[in-house]
Amino acid sequence: MTDLTFLPDRTALEAVDLGVRYRGGWALRDCSFRVPAGRVCALVGPNGAGKSTLLSLAAGLRKPSAGRLSVLGGAPGGADVRPRVAYVAQDNPLYPHFTVAETLRLGRELNPGSWDQAAAERFVHEGGAGGGVRPGARVDSLSGGQRRRVALAFALAKRPELLLLDEPMSDLDPLVRHEMMAALMAQAAEHATTVVIASHVIAELEGACDYLLLIADGRVRLAGEVEDLLSAHRLVMGRYEDAGTPREFAAHTIVEARTTGRQLTALVRTDGPIGGHWEVAEPSLEELLLAHLRAPGAPALVAPSAEPRPAGLKAAA
Repeated sequence: MTDLTFLPDRTALEAVDLGVRYRGGWALRDCSFRVPAGRVCALVGPNGAGKSTLLSLAAGLRKPSAGRLSVLGGAPGGADVRPRVAYVAQDNPLYPHFTVAETLRLGRELNPGSWDQAAAERFVHEGGAGGGVRPGARVDSLSGGQRRRVALAFALAKRPELLLLDEPMSDLDPLVRHEMMAALMAQAAEHATTVVIASHVIAELEGACDYLLLIADGRVRLAGEVEDLLSAHRLVMGRYEDAGTPREFAAHTIVEARTTGRQLTALVRTDGPIGGHWEVAEPSLEELLLAHLRAPGAPALVAPSAEPRPAGLKAAA
């Protein structure tokens, strides 16, 4: 039998009963999940759901009020973990009076063992659809999109094992957003980087992310491989003129049901086939997320891949 104690740790993030309390209440509460290494994870939820709080915890900038969070098998912000993690916050934290070249030089000096200067310069200066950024330009003279490009280059050139991004495309127009997402995914694929990306733009996540964390009201609502979560649900549509819930749905969990005229559309977590003359299809990621966001009372679903491992099976970091 294999001794699981000595297998390499392949977990990027793992939370057990994680909670963060502010003066006004809980930002996160009773959050338990696991993100395996090598995934591109979409972190989704409404404003105030706790996404930024979770990312700052993972970056080691904040401590939990309850439970625990491990990052790459160690403590967030620990001496053995910090060099392996890069974090880009929403406000693009850069020194405003530095030039772009000085900013990249700082990155090289702070990360002497892993810094990729050529990649940083390429990401900043070869602008593609969005236009590049001049090396001599001061950070405080750049547009919001240009500052975002420099902040992302700073993070990517560190060659992190875990890349944490908080609304990375918020300042970008659609063409540049597409270009930047493609560049991020290429970097992740080439270097097996785990990426956790918080975003309100669901369309930019579909097709790019293979893992999902949906947080609402400070709690985990959906977690796991995108394919597993989609296959656990069905979008059911059909003509329906009666009151109440269709009897064919009785054995299933209804996440959301809406009626428009005589047409019923429901997102259902199925427990076997759905009888009757209904049109049944697998939902898109956008349909899945919007239904769960509109139905805060729906039961949470944590797929097996996202369940925290029993303490006895945790691998050494």
